Amino acid sequence: MTSQRHAQEPVSKRELYLVFAGLMLALTLASLDQNIVSTALPRIVSDLGGLSHLSWVVTAFLVTSTTSTPLYGKLSDMYGRKPLFFTAILIFLAGSILCGLAQTMFQLIVFRAIQGLGAGGLMTLAQTTVGDLIAPRERGRYQGLFGAVFAACSVAGPLLGGILTDALSWRWIFYVNLPVGAAALFLIAIGLRHHCHEVRHRIDYPGAGFLTCGTVCLLLFLSWGGSTYPWLSPIMIALVIFTVLFYGLLIRQEGRATEPILPPHLFTNRVFIVAVSVIGLNAMALFGSLVFLPLFFQLVLGASPSHAGLMMAPMMGGVIVASVTGGRLVSATGRYKIFPVIGLATATCAFLALAWASFNSLGLPVIESALVALGCGLGLVMPNLTVAIQNSVERTDLGIATSVSGFIRSLGGALGVALAGMVVAVRLRSLLPASWLLHSPTGSSLLELGVQQINQIPAEQHTILVNAYRHAIATTFLTGAGAAMLAFTIVLFLPERPLRLISNDARKTSEPTAY
Repeated sequence: MTSQRHAQEPVSKRELYLVFAGLMLALTLASLDQNIVSTALPRIVSDLGGLSHLSWVVTAFLVTSTTSTPLYGKLSDMYGRKPLFFTAILIFLAGSILCGLAQTMFQLIVFRAIQGLGAGGLMTLAQTTVGDLIAPRERGRYQGLFGAVFAACSVAGPLLGGILTDALSWRWIFYVNLPVGAAALFLIAIGLRHHCHEVRHRIDYPGAGFLTCGTVCLLLFLSWGGSTYPWLSPIMIALVIFTVLFYGLLIRQEGRATEPILPPHLFTNRVFIVAVSVIGLNAMALFGSLVFLPLFFQLVLGASPSHAGLMMAPMMGGVIVASVTGGRLVSATGRYKIFPVIGLATATCAFLALAWASFNSLGLPVIESALVALGCGLGLVMPNLTVAIQNSVERTDLGIATSVSGFIRSLGGALGVALAGMVVAVRLRSLLPASWLLHSPTGSSLLELGVQQINQIPAEQHTILVNAYRHAIATTFLTGAGAAMLAFTIVLFLPERPLRLISNDARKTSEPTAY
């Protein structure tokens, strides 16, 4: 790769504010859409049918958004951030329109996959662009705001989805993306400069193919295991074999490729290895706890669906406060390691307190206090580790390093959800009589009943079943504590390097400027 360094004018505050507002809106698109669909799924099924394929509405989005993330990082390093941003947002908006127009469940699943192809670039490009424009010493406060947006959307998404579905139609949960996306496009268009000098490059198509196939097999294994198919069924074993095969081919290909999509030298960077490992475990703990908390609130504590959504707010409030405050402290002190260390220690204790309170029925005040502490702990981790990664890599690897961390985060979240589901299923089968797992008064397994159906079964059965769910879900909090403790142990080995006082675009390298 040959190029000539061109001087880069500094970014004015006005340009920075315009770009950052556009990045926040782009990130809102991606994070809001992950949460807004859940409350509308029952209405979607009643209109389109296809209950047996319901999980694919979520899985299709997850598969394409996760597998496309590293591709956006690599392509943005080659062609610049601005054209890739436009591409990601336009694909996402096109997928949103198609989802709103879907007439069958199959169409909706396909269109959600298209939407995911766009969403895969939004978060990683937003974080990478901040890495381009902001010096590492000042970057923490901006990355912290991204964490706050993600947390806020986790609360607002289900509430907004319910309101739009009740007031208008479930189709409007997709149409609402259009004005937000248009505003993001406008702000990025007028605020973000594009410089991409001539570069000789080769795209690692075989590597991209192996990565995509391996990740699809892995995510299908995590999504289907224990629910659609038994863990030891032939199709699940085949998915494991294909996952190992494709990732093995990926490792072989990346060692030979001229411009690998996953540069092997990144995995010789100790900061990178430790940080992405902790980010993955942090996502595993966070999403593993999130997935069953609403069920715990509704079934065990008797809250309504809307009230259960509001009961998640203290945890997300803790994430928001910790993300913003931690980012500012990183910028003020120039140190990043201490914050994930404190955060993961706090999260581990909070998980243990949450499990103890749930096992012993200590009531809502204790549980909500533990959730606040949990949110504060987890909120100190990911934004600050993103700063550490970006500070440790060269300008030419900034996009791919950021996107790989996003890829690991998505995999960690998927693994956390799958692990939590497996723990709940195993615990329920050990706590309930075998006869209850076969048939209920309605003719189906008690484990297949929804909250409203469970509330209609005889009082004696209801009490036993609710207590079983209480203990099963509490066990997932212990699993979260284990993931957080492992992450805490790993982060102790994170090297702390001085944060640079200049942005990546101001560094004097022989590589092209492309953002």
